[in-house]
Amino acid sequence: MFALAKRGSTASIARPSLAFAAAIVGAVVALHASTPKFFQASTQTDFLKGDVENLSIDSRGQLLLGPATELVYETPSPFLWTLSAAPDGVLFIGTGNDGRVFRVETQGAQARGTSFFDASELEVHALAPAPNGGLYAASSPDGKIYKVDRAGTATTFFDPDDKYIWALTADSRGNVYAATGDKGVVYKITPDGQGAPFFSTKATHATALALDKAGNLLVGTESPGRLFRVDASGRGFLLLDTPFDEVRALRFDDKGMLYVAALSGRASSGAAPQPAAETPARSSSAGEPTRAGVPTVTVEVNSVSTTDSSGGGGTSSPAGAARGAVYRIAPDGLWEQLWESRDDLPYDVIADNEGRLIVATGNKGKIYRLDGDPLKPTLLARASAQQVTALYKDARGAVYYATANPGKLFRLTSDLASQGSYVSDVQDAKMVATWGTVTWRGTIPANAGRIEVFTRSGNSETPDDTWSPWSPAYTSPGSPISSPKARYLQWRAVLTGKGQSPILTSINAAYLQRNLRPQVRSITVHPPGIVFQKPFPSGDPDLAGFENQTTPDRKLAAEASASGSSSLGRRVYEKGLQTLAWKADDENGDELVYDVEYRREGETAWKSLRQGVQESIYVWDTTTVPNGTYFVRIKASDLPSNGAETALSGDLDSSTFDIDNTPPLFSTPGVRVDGNRTIVTFDVTDDYSPIRRVESSQDGQEWLPVFPRDGIADSKAEHYEVTITGGLGPRGLSLRATDAMNNVATTQVEAPGRR
Repeated sequence: MFALAKRGSTASIARPSLAFAAAIVGAVVALHASTPKFFQASTQTDFLKGDVENLSIDSRGQLLLGPATELVYETPSPFLWTLSAAPDGVLFIGTGNDGRVFRVETQGAQARGTSFFDASELEVHALAPAPNGGLYAASSPDGKIYKVDRAGTATTFFDPDDKYIWALTADSRGNVYAATGDKGVVYKITPDGQGAPFFSTKATHATALALDKAGNLLVGTESPGRLFRVDASGRGFLLLDTPFDEVRALRFDDKGMLYVAALSGRASSGAAPQPAAETPARSSSAGEPTRAGVPTVTVEVNSVSTTDSSGGGGTSSPAGAARGAVYRIAPDGLWEQLWESRDDLPYDVIADNEGRLIVATGNKGKIYRLDGDPLKPTLLARASAQQVTALYKDARGAVYYATANPGKLFRLTSDLASQGSYVSDVQDAKMVATWGTVTWRGTIPANAGRIEVFTRSGNSETPDDTWSPWSPAYTSPGSPISSPKARYLQWRAVLTGKGQSPILTSINAAYLQRNLRPQVRSITVHPPGIVFQKPFPSGDPDLAGFENQTTPDRKLAAEASASGSSSLGRRVYEKGLQTLAWKADDENGDELVYDVEYRREGETAWKSLRQGVQESIYVWDTTTVPNGTYFVRIKASDLPSNGAETALSGDLDSSTFDIDNTPPLFSTPGVRVDGNRTIVTFDVTDDYSPIRRVESSQDGQEWLPVFPRDGIADSKAEHYEVTITGGLGPRGLSLRATDAMNNVATTQVEAPGRR
């Protein structure tokens, strides 16, 4: 279907035909069983739902080869927490859950790693350079700071009462600052190991430390997630109050700008968190660290964004579902939020040689780069681990990153990977489907690369050994999908290049659902006379010169209007009309039309009332049929979306309802005089509906209820008696009867002796 056409130095995949483009546009709205639907990925949000290896996803939603990644050193530890570099470029790595420090020589053709120090505690969360090439190592729990010389010999340097030590930094005079928990105290320790509290954060934990050019100490906290600037006297000033649980990392760039990584381990809504196995967490909101679990929240979609929110204090814009963010703070204290994510937790940040910000995240091991004006995120790489916990940039600008689950040390190179792959999330056709073609758009460097696409299918939500194997490679857009018919589909794209990267911008996989029968779920028979106006009016105006609003029809109209509006429109009353509404659906999303039929109770044949109704509502003029008890049948057909030979229909019968358009009948009233009283007796009958209400009036304005002799208006024949003190008067007596179907009859009773 598509051909490669040369365009300059690259080969470009040609645009699809207009007909196919129209089909793609149509995929945005509901398509139908006779029309193919499409699984489509064309934006960064779409592609972030899948998994990448050696590929990047830029802000425009393009897949391209990412930087080549080298494994520098693989430790036996599950968690790598922190990195610290010696002046000669040697890297030290603090780990858990075995409390070890590894020494890695990164210079030369091949990195070499050895065990350097083994603490008696389980975790080493913080490292800092010590004089003469030594190292400070802080352990937890029962926190201690060890001073380890170049040979690996360790002595206890400082042993506070606090349980955890989360961060270390040293100033130019050799003083060491330690951030601790679970009392949130920062200690200042002199070179001889004498320490004392320097600043109390009034938080559960002090979690991150940094020193600015003026010698002020920057302190990040957890529970709540705040950032303080502390002067030499130990006086703190709140720089940033984030909506997140923890300030995780603090980093300065060459221009003195401070970058802050903040995260939350639970949903902002306060829902009860659930542990996720093998997810590192340095602390919990309760003050107790969790080394094998951290609260997590399930979200709907992947979302990474950059923002322009800025201010001088207080919280940023509401985080909503955001789980982490990165802030930038200028030397004068003005800050702005650069990035946030609903899925990824930022563990560390660092600026590369070009000033672009690198963000290390979990729990899918993603590394983002923020660049451009305004800043936009690019998924730079994906680690072969769940979390990227720490970053380091050497003197040559090479970026190293440490991971957890498992614990490894990697290096990002300046070269592009020669091959990378992308695996989509599982695509759900909702039912067993026939696959169509797979089509993609992109560019390929001339004679220097290729794009290959593979598919597999299955009937379980998670791919397993019951799924089909990956198909042979599709090398031309528009190739028929060879995977077997099934409910679920997954696709994989492999990009190969040398020096230049192929670029994949979008991909579409067509499928055709099996046609399913539409279902009529319910039928609502509204009260007689209730209809709905559209468009919504503001209400009926009062009638000029007519104060009496108590006539039966106007009462019913007022009651209908007072009951409020519905999704159908404003309720009003119209005598003799019967509103029928129904709900129907089609699992294919097909367009439906309806036939409305009726039959009278006792009859067997259905009669057509209206065919081809397109809305799920119909108003029946019931004055065209005799009084009686009726049923209505609604037939739903997906014919508009299918051929006559494949169209299906479903139907549903209503419950019974009554139709009665005949008013009640008054018998000839009997009038007798008993002293100063006049007694009027009469009967009211109806051929179909019970008598609901009888009223009387001597002036035609005020109507009073009249009750039957037995006290209950519940039958089609009722006997009434009205006693009037003082006689009927010249106007006589007006009587009005209403049956259960709102039919009204009136009669006039004259005074005795008048005609």
